[in-house]
Amino acid sequence: MASHSSLPALVAERVGVALEEHTAPLAHLTGAADLLDAGRALLSGGKRLRAALCAAGWSAITDAPVAAGSAPVLAGSALELFQGAALAHDDLMDGSLTRRGMPAVHRRMAAEHDKQAWLGDADQYGAAGAILLGDLLLAISSVELDLARELVDPASAARARRTWDLMTTEVAIGQYLDVRSQVLPWAEDGVERALTVVRHKSARYSVEHPLALGAALAGADDAALAALRRAGLPLGVAFQLRDDVLGVYGSPEVTGKPAGDDLREGKRTVLLALALRATDSAGRDLLHRTVGRPDLSAADIAAIRTVLEDSGAVAEHEALIEDQLAAGLRALDELEMSAASRAQLTELAQTLSSRSA
Repeated sequence: MASHSSLPALVAERVGVALEEHTAPLAHLTGAADLLDAGRALLSGGKRLRAALCAAGWSAITDAPVAAGSAPVLAGSALELFQGAALAHDDLMDGSLTRRGMPAVHRRMAAEHDKQAWLGDADQYGAAGAILLGDLLLAISSVELDLARELVDPASAARARRTWDLMTTEVAIGQYLDVRSQVLPWAEDGVERALTVVRHKSARYSVEHPLALGAALAGADDAALAALRRAGLPLGVAFQLRDDVLGVYGSPEVTGKPAGDDLREGKRTVLLALALRATDSAGRDLLHRTVGRPDLSAADIAAIRTVLEDSGAVAEHEALIEDQLAAGLRALDELEMSAASRAQLTELAQTLSSRSA
């Protein structure tokens, strides 16, 4: 199997090749380069964690190598392309200005509109470009998955397709639940509502489904897939909960996004819901007045952080991350696999819950 260091390079190379190959018949069209250049920029970064999890799922079932052109690398490319589509759309919906230290797709394309002094509204053009780039990457990701499926037996290919279809459908509905949660009144059930969004927008898509996809391609039966999913869901929840901490406390130099960006966007995270449940009336009033304001200052963010910490929400949130990590590791212990695969999955699990970007 590919080493930890070589897999990201294999997948990154394949993602670049896929974008070129699958758009080649249309790349000569005047203006197409604008869209493809935005796609290349978006796809050039990232941690490739979903691809790594897909490869880990494959290696948990088979000792067949993870090499250039193999099914798990093609599937990893499909996952990274799908992630690019999700990011282009998500940043537009959230009004995010940056992604991975660069302008978000809609901001990049709006800036090009301004630079060229084209007709019409630059922001509307940027939004349209982000939507269409997301659609393009979504289409290409499905082609990549089919190339992976062609390399395995029909039963494995069918299981992989079912896994992919469930993932892509769930992400769309989970994203809508996230959008909806941000326009609903603050509620007593905020923690459970936020956890529902976490599970269906990101936890299963980020960890559980990639693990299952790799295992399905490798020939896992329904029982093995169910066992991997029991490990993947809590690990995915831990992954997203850590991401929510980074959205408040992360360093811009590491995360590639401004400090406190989630607070400006008004994301209804589990961390925020825990604080609202635990803080006093003054703390709730401050959160209600500030969270979701795009003009939040450094002082505003510092005041919000104080409420999060003094209420005990940060400590409770960290305990929840540890609980989810422990549940995932217990589920991994129940799986039959090689020592190397177990060590790889355990290391990935720790990375998911403790990363800084």
